[in-house]
Order: sequence, then C-alpha cells, then structure tokens
Amino acid sequence: MAESAGAHPQPAEKLGYLGLGLMGAPMSRRLLRAGHDVTVWNRSGGKTAALVEAGAKGATTPRDVVARATIIFMCVTDAAAVEEVVFGANGFTAEPGTGKIVVDFSSIHPEAARDIAARLKAANGMNWIDAPVSGGTKGAEEGTLAVMAGGDAADVERVRPYVLAMARRFTHMGPTGAGQTTKLCNQVIVGCAMAVLAEATRLAENAGIDANRLPEALAGGFADSIPLQLFVPRMARGIHSPPLGTIATMLKDLDAVADVAQTTSTPVPMASLAGQIFRLAKAARGADADALELYKLSAKSP
Repeated sequence: MAESAGAHPQPAEKLGYLGLGLMGAPMSRRLLRAGHDVTVWNRSGGKTAALVEAGAKGATTPRDVVARATIIFMCVTDAAAVEEVVFGANGFTAEPGTGKIVVDFSSIHPEAARDIAARLKAANGMNWIDAPVSGGTKGAEEGTLAVMAGGDAADVERVRPYVLAMARRFTHMGPTGAGQTTKLCNQVIVGCAMAVLAEATRLAENAGIDANRLPEALAGGFADSIPLQLFVPRMARGIHSPPLGTIATMLKDLDAVADVAQTTSTPVPMASLAGQIFRLAKAARGADADALELYKLSAKSP
C-alpha cells in the first residue's frame, strides 16, 4: 500500500535472534538477506560466528540482544531452555523491556507459554508472542514455514512483516498460548502421519513394490499430501541427515498433546498410539535420531 501524502514510513525495527540450531540458523539468514539489522546469540559461540560472517551482529548474552533489539525472535529446544534465556543470569529480565516484543518460535507446552509471558511482563514489561512453526528445516531454508501465533493482535501485526521474511504463512490464533495449542494440533496430524506412512512404506517394500514410487502413484488422490511426498522417499532411501526433526522433539510434543487432552477431556487414541511408537523409536534409535527413523522399527531381522 502506498504511503499517503505527508505520511512518514515507520522506521525499521532492530531485530534479535536467539537459538541458531537447525531452524534458527536458516531463519536468521533469511532476515539478513532481507536487509534487516539482526543481532544473534547462541549458547555455543561457533554458530554465532557463522552468522556474524553473514552480516549479523554478535551478542555475548541474551541480555545484550534485548539491549540492542526491539523485536526478539527465539527458537530453543524446550521450556527449560526458554526459562534459562528469559530468567537466567544475564537473561531478558536483566534489561528494561517496555515496548519490546519476544516472538518465541520454540514448541513448548501452552501453559508454560502463558506462565513465562506473564512473569516476563511483570518483570520488565516485555510483550510475548508464542509462535511455533511447522515446515521443518526445508521450510526454514526456503522461507515456506507456517507460523501459528498467540498473543496481542497489535503485537502480531507489528511483527508480521519480519516473520514473513522467514515464513509463507503467519496466522493469529488467539491469546497467549493459542499458538502452542495450534502447534499441538499440527503435531497430532504430523506425528500420526509419520507412523502411518512408515506402515505404508514398509508394506510396499515387503510386498515387492518400489516404495519410492508411492508418491508418484498416489499424487493427486485422496492419500496425497506434503508428508507423503517428503517423508516416504526419505524413509525408503534411508535419508536421515540432516534430520527433518528429532525423535525427542516429536515425542515431547505428543506428550504435551496427551497432557492437554487429559485436562480438556479430549480423546486422542491415535495421537496416544503415535506417542508410544515414538517412545519405542527413542529407545531403539536414540533421542537425537531423525524422527523418520521410526520406519526402521518394522525392519525384518537379517
């Protein structure tokens, strides 16, 4: 939309990004390529150095990021990591935060998001948007992520242009915690899809059909989907590096689904079964293995 006569464009926000892992590194690179002023921090300094080489400003603590940025993005492992970044020594609360917004891309329990947001607001005035993502590392690299947000509507609109430098879709789902709840709904679908597609792929292979051709054969039919097209070839060919996501991450989310389902009296038999399958996969393949390695659980013994 063109600026009206005499109107002054809003100055660009200064951005921060904390957590430069499988998702955070490519997302922050997209912000840099879009020309934004970005300060980055990561617990291990090597990943920070790589982003500084790409044009970012390095920070030594989360507090430093808050001091330099007005919108702070974050993608860390779990609620414990979020707690440490926000409330730990030299964390967010060590710096004044009125007028600043945290956009948390981490996937954590909705209740944890609500609790952390309220405590941070009381501590230093910072606002919070819980904004978990879907689309995996491929989506992070290509800027095609789907982001589901919980928080104040005005805050969501303020951060929207910056989020859309990293994502294709950014949907405001309601108040704080709504983004995390929406992500759990996403994980019900994705976790169950992984388990079902592993069954279909194994059935094809055991019956003498080339499972690599399933995506082609089923394209356009009722079974077609992005997971079908992406997951089946990786399972059939044993492609697990880089991982699309870890077994531990999917299990964490499915356990959160079970908890929210219990508190809301929601029956989730399929998600519960998927959670147990991923628990078996964790025992057999390890917590940090690619989530699609659950396909190997059904392999015939040599």
